[in-house]
Amino acid sequence: MLLGHELRKYREQRGITREDAGNRIRASASKISRMELGRVGFKLRDIEDLLKMYGVSDRTVIKQFLEVARESNKPGWWKEYGDSLHKWLVRYVGFEEAADHIRIYESQFVPGLLQTEEYAREIISGGVETDLVTEQRIEARLQRQKRLDRDHDMRMWVILDEAAVRRPIGGKARGREIMRGQIRRLIEFCRDYDNITLQIVPFEVGAHAAEAGFTLLRYSEFELADLLYLEQLTDGEIVDRRSVVEAYTKAMTRLSVAAATPDETLEMLEEMLEDLEKE
Repeated sequence: MLLGHELRKYREQRGITREDAGNRIRASASKISRMELGRVGFKLRDIEDLLKMYGVSDRTVIKQFLEVARESNKPGWWKEYGDSLHKWLVRYVGFEEAADHIRIYESQFVPGLLQTEEYAREIISGGVETDLVTEQRIEARLQRQKRLDRDHDMRMWVILDEAAVRRPIGGKARGREIMRGQIRRLIEFCRDYDNITLQIVPFEVGAHAAEAGFTLLRYSEFELADLLYLEQLTDGEIVDRRSVVEAYTKAMTRLSVAAATPDETLEMLEEMLEDLEKE
């Protein structure tokens, strides 16, 4: 999906139609569309031919694209859940898995990558009895999290509004236990994960640089542009417009200044857990 996204960007920058690109590799416009959406595998010869057509002559860049193509042709674990996950989420997970630096701001909930199973279950199911599709969505979220323990080179920087951490999840009977478990998990990330930086924006800060959550993805290994992911109620959008990405990057920087430091954040979480355990 990352490769297809970049190919589309180069094609559009040159003003080349999908029909003309398809003719170059002896394929149809719909084949180009499927390639750009990450719905078909990539032939290395086709990638080279398209890049040359799009005006890319730097052998280093071409080599990087071919490396990404080889990786893209390997079946991703998330494709096993394709029938259960929203199409836009399947697309996003492909981008997320390839990123080596993930920056997240969340104002409503603890982000999916940091959720305990019990917390995730309440969020995804809405507190009602689950069916097969819901169970698969929960399982897919837990699969996404495995990268945190497997890939120590991936860096993650998460900023949470205090409301996202304090908002009760689950009914009265189970809610406190779910929240205790989630706070313990966040404390664990602060203490034991050197590749994860966690900050909380305290209530006392008041209005700040962002109203809704967002995710920034970086691909420094391949020297590709950063991407912005915005998720709405019924859809998710990958944005690569430089001016928009830069605006959100600046917002993330301002949030980091307004937020408690990582050490102060750990102290806040420990105090929250202590209060929960008294209840």
